[in-house]
Amino acid sequence: MNRWCRAGLRSAALLVVTYGCVTGSAMAAGAAAGGAGAAAGRATQSGAPATAPQTAPHAALAAGLSNAPAVAAVSAAAHTDDDGRIRIQLVARDQVDISSEISAKIASMPFRDGDAFRAGQMLVSLDCSLYAAQLHKAQAEADAAAQLKRVDDRLSQLHSIGEIDVQQAEGRAKASAAEVAYMQATVRKCGISAPFDGRVVKRSASAQQFAEPGKPLLTIVDTGHLELKMIVPSKWLAWLKPGHPLTVTVDEVGKSYPATVARIGARVDPVTQTVDVTAALSGHAPELLPGMSGWARFAGAGTPAPAAR
Repeated sequence: MNRWCRAGLRSAALLVVTYGCVTGSAMAAGAAAGGAGAAAGRATQSGAPATAPQTAPHAALAAGLSNAPAVAAVSAAAHTDDDGRIRIQLVARDQVDISSEISAKIASMPFRDGDAFRAGQMLVSLDCSLYAAQLHKAQAEADAAAQLKRVDDRLSQLHSIGEIDVQQAEGRAKASAAEVAYMQATVRKCGISAPFDGRVVKRSASAQQFAEPGKPLLTIVDTGHLELKMIVPSKWLAWLKPGHPLTVTVDEVGKSYPATVARIGARVDPVTQTVDVTAALSGHAPELLPGMSGWARFAGAGTPAPAAR
């Protein structure tokens, strides 16, 4: 027998085996379907209603619907611990993007990311030699206009010039004085001082770069006045008022600090039934930084009891 005959026989044998497997599977499926139908028929004859097998999607949907109240309860209580504690986060009362009001080259920026500064310290110095020269020019023109006005006033007393000349000299003197005031205000903008005690969060420029009006140069935060942000259940409004004392435990430092409620949000979230609350620390804690978090426990009889398990 040559190799072509042997290959043909192998192909025929493969077809027979495949056909047998497919036929067996079909017969098994038919038997299962027949059994299910017979069972349904017997149930119908015995008076019991026949029910179709529940498919996986229907079962999953039923399970989801049955668990919906539990999911809602978990999401509503996610911000509250079992013992009545509330999760808090420390935020800076003020965060400012420092930018220039004039176009000029940056002469110096002594503070870098993380550096601390005091109120009144110079954060940014601009090279304002051009504006200073314009100020000197305006002052010289203002002096000349004022001198001319004095001369015209004297000549007017001697009836040597007309009234219109006196008015024109007075107008030029006022315009020159206004130009001086404008240039003085521009030169004062050549240095940017710190508005409060704080630290540098981000430095967006460097010395010798050109500063454009409104473009941020530094981002600073007020670390001397930290606030506590939290979300509490709206039902706590029955007893929670501004001035209510609380104790805050900060995770990062492992210490507790006294605080009081400063403000309560203006609206209640109708979906979660919660309200925003802001508290203020009672003392200064230099080791605390914006972004730290922890737990708040409210003092007094209004503290809610532990939730039922």
